[in-house]
This record gives sequence, C-alpha cells and structure tokens, in this order.
Amino acid sequence: MSTRVNRIPKEARQFQHQRAGVVTRLAAAGIDIALVAIALAAGYVGLVVLVFLFSRGAFEMPRPPAWVDVCVGTTMMTVYLAAAWHAGGRTYGALVMGLRVVDHRGRSPGWATCLLRAILAVAFPLGLAWVVVSRTNRSVQDLVFRTSVIYDWDVGPK
Repeated sequence: MSTRVNRIPKEARQFQHQRAGVVTRLAAAGIDIALVAIALAAGYVGLVVLVFLFSRGAFEMPRPPAWVDVCVGTTMMTVYLAAAWHAGGRTYGALVMGLRVVDHRGRSPGWATCLLRAILAVAFPLGLAWVVVSRTNRSVQDLVFRTSVIYDWDVGPK
C-alpha cells in the first residue's frame, strides 16, 4: 500500500488552479524583470571584457546608444517569457510565486501563442492592470490569447 504525499501546503490547496490576482502576478513579473536585468548586466560586463582584451592602446568603456539598450532589453525579455511559457508554462518568477500560464483548455500554450503573448506583454505591460477590474482575473494578454495565469504549486510534469 502506497500513500501519496501531497506536496502542496494545506493552506494553498483551496487556491490550486484558481486564476491568480494582480499582486502575485506583479511579484512574479518583478522577479523576472530583475533576472533579465542581471543577465543584461552580465552581458555588458562580458562586452567590456572583450573590448578590454582586444583594444589596442587606451581602453575606453563601450557606451552603446540608448536605442540599443532598449532593443536588446525588450528582445531578451520577450524571448525569455516566450521560451519559459512554452517550456513549462512558467517563468522563474512564476515558479517562485506558484503560477502557471495555461491556454483555454488548461494546457501549456503553443509556441506561437507564447511568442505573441510575450510580445504583447513587453509592448503593453499595463495590460496586466486589467486584472484589477476583471471579474475573472485576466489581463489584456489573457483576453487576447485566451490564456489564464493560475495558481499551480505542483511543479511535476503536466
């Protein structure tokens, strides 16, 4: 006889698979933004090291134009979100906060949906604010792509 141990805390079980609210989603987004910012900073340090190693004469810190920073940052955030949502329905921030993105059938969204949802999330981050007024806790991105962000603390395979 085998007994199954429920890994989800008793207090959280009532919220399992319910749509997440704006506070939890903002916390997850903050973690994701910080993670991408750290990756961007690491990339810049790598660029500085390469410029230093291959510079002849006096070393000067590289200063890319602001539009390059914006393009690289938005592209990196978009790719990170799309890849994470496609791989398992959750980013690292969502994993920490116990969230998962699912399609209208409750499964992980397809690649095209993840990519388009990520583009809209990065281009229009205020779309998340719609969760506050939505009776179903859905953002603009969720409404457009028929997705939901749910509480899902079970990190096992789906």
